[in-house]
Amino acid sequence: MPDKVPEKFNTPYQPQDTETAIYKKWEESGFFNPDNLPGERTETFTIVLPPPNVTGTLHLGHAYEDTLQDIVTRFQRMSGKKALWIPGSDSAAIATQARVEKNLQKDEGKTRHDIGREELVKRVKEFAKQSESTILNQIRRMGASLDWSRYAYTLDDKRNLAVMTAFKNMYDAGLIYRGHRIVNWDPKGQTTISDDEMVYQEEKSKFYYLKYGPFTIATARPETKFGDKYVVVHPDDARYAQFTHGQKIELEWINGPITATVIKDTASDPEIGTGAMTITPWHSVIDFEIAERHGLDKEQIIDKYGKLLPVAGEFAGLKIADAREKIVEKLQAKGLVEKIDEDYVHNIAVSERTGAVVEPQIMEQWFIGVDKPFVIPHSEIPGIASGSETTLKELMRASVESGAVDMPQDGFRNTYFHWIGNLHDWCISRQIWFGHRIPVWYKDSEIYCGVEAPEGEGWEQDPDVLDTWFSSALWTFSTLGWPEKTSDLTTFHPTSFMSPAYEILQLWVSRMILMSTFHLGQVPFKKVMIHGLVRAKDGRKFSKSLNNGVDPLEMIEKYGADALRMGLIVGAAIGSDIRFDEQKIKAYKLFANKLWNVTRFVLSQENTGEVKAELKEEFEAMAADVTKDMQEYRIYMAAEKLYHYVWDRFAAEILEESKGIRQPADEYGATLYYILENVLKLLHPFMPFITEEIWSSMPEKNSLLMVEEWPSK
Repeated sequence: MPDKVPEKFNTPYQPQDTETAIYKKWEESGFFNPDNLPGERTETFTIVLPPPNVTGTLHLGHAYEDTLQDIVTRFQRMSGKKALWIPGSDSAAIATQARVEKNLQKDEGKTRHDIGREELVKRVKEFAKQSESTILNQIRRMGASLDWSRYAYTLDDKRNLAVMTAFKNMYDAGLIYRGHRIVNWDPKGQTTISDDEMVYQEEKSKFYYLKYGPFTIATARPETKFGDKYVVVHPDDARYAQFTHGQKIELEWINGPITATVIKDTASDPEIGTGAMTITPWHSVIDFEIAERHGLDKEQIIDKYGKLLPVAGEFAGLKIADAREKIVEKLQAKGLVEKIDEDYVHNIAVSERTGAVVEPQIMEQWFIGVDKPFVIPHSEIPGIASGSETTLKELMRASVESGAVDMPQDGFRNTYFHWIGNLHDWCISRQIWFGHRIPVWYKDSEIYCGVEAPEGEGWEQDPDVLDTWFSSALWTFSTLGWPEKTSDLTTFHPTSFMSPAYEILQLWVSRMILMSTFHLGQVPFKKVMIHGLVRAKDGRKFSKSLNNGVDPLEMIEKYGADALRMGLIVGAAIGSDIRFDEQKIKAYKLFANKLWNVTRFVLSQENTGEVKAELKEEFEAMAADVTKDMQEYRIYMAAEKLYHYVWDRFAAEILEESKGIRQPADEYGATLYYILENVLKLLHPFMPFITEEIWSSMPEKNSLLMVEEWPSK
């Protein structure tokens, strides 16, 4: 018998006593940096961390995503790859500025205009820096084996150079332009916002059926109808066959008689309502597109503060909420209300940051033209030749159709193609002060675009900043040093794997493909696996209003990071939503203790004798099965198979069989050590802390487990 089993095995495993020290040991080893990994490694494997907001805190979505990517990275590192996982964070400009402005109003009773742009930006930067370390340290608590020496921030100098260069390149190619188009407008935040910065809230309201000459139209927003002078019907709707496209009709409307025009367009669905609709092109994306197709007039009804304009007559200056019922009363007095549905339920778009109802507006903004042809100087995209004419849409489609980006989940693949088919020019300007300022300057009638400011007096820079998705869309290559042709860029790009939540498939994944194919002629990643959302046990989304949130750091304090990681991964097929259950986390804390106790028993035996051939063969078959799952990204299945092998086979049967032998070491000692050592290797990507802690107590183990060779290839 060995003289002494390490004393720590005499008590249950306490992750709180070991995890911080183990992570420090990993960082100090330098092995998170692929340049320092032992042995000759020619094949690379790269992931970039989807950058969390610097003002945020770790939530269960982060915890799942970080665990998934860390498991993949650790597996590839142990499989002999030059594995790089790049950390970073996002400025989240709108959210960050909103937090600072809120504090400014609360603490000093001032707005950003009171202190000016320079002072506000300074304060926002300070606030972001203070918050940055919080989220990064929380990510460390999950065990994330990120190469911190390559840390990137979307607003640091290198990323700013990348953003400015990208803008100029696209501007020079004619793809970035300034023009009037419809955008999402936040009347409270006073800025355009992206689709991802909107949330949809269910609202119960009234639905009004209004008489519009010989037609009946239906709307939930009568306050937008003052300028409606077009009625749209489907060309094949037999109910309106007597009307011709372009026909003029005289009718009484809100503020008196008007001349309306009949428009025949397939955008009007005969199955919805009466099949006839009036359009408000200034305040509806669909209506704007109809107006663009037919060259129709567009008139603004609501201003940037959500108030009615003079076109509304006596209602001018009123906020929408205050005006609606008054407008309906006027319509009723004129006999133009046919009926009112009192129980109409629909979703309204609300700004996530300010809570204001989003009001589409036609505004002069900066856009990326996704259908504009350009000549691509260099292309590695199958079907797109270097020097050929193409469009951004064609690049995005070809990248996935060709398999250059492997997107194996059919549902998400179809969503991707559907999105591209309906993709409009991308509004990239925002009316805030924190962020990458648009690199365009004006002097009289001159316009200058450049990475640096023009020389000479009298130039005024465009006041807007870029959409945060513009900078994060460059993420796979800006983090590797682009626009310089660095060794990192040539070695590690395209990246190998990307696995974000399905909520940002269109907003981020698609735009990364757009940017990488344009600027590098390469796809940004070779495989993308979209994961689901982590939800509450009852299937509902976590939200403050429901008070059902779970702090992953509290779970780590109670059960350890390994237990949380296993609880999030096992049973969670990539792509499906995950129902969080604390009892699962508790169960995997028990599993960690089981592994700890198994180790105590094995270390109490002599490591002598021969490894039993049949048990070695059985283990190797299991390891090969797990390896295949890992290679094909069935991470949840690999985790479950390991759990059952350790608990049901190794602990419950093989160890118990060994105890039945009078001198177990003579027949089982070497076998037990062989299985434990290799189980620790297989389990390491999933439960890195406890496996590393046990490994350090194994006989003659002087290296870190994180760089040991994977048992099966």
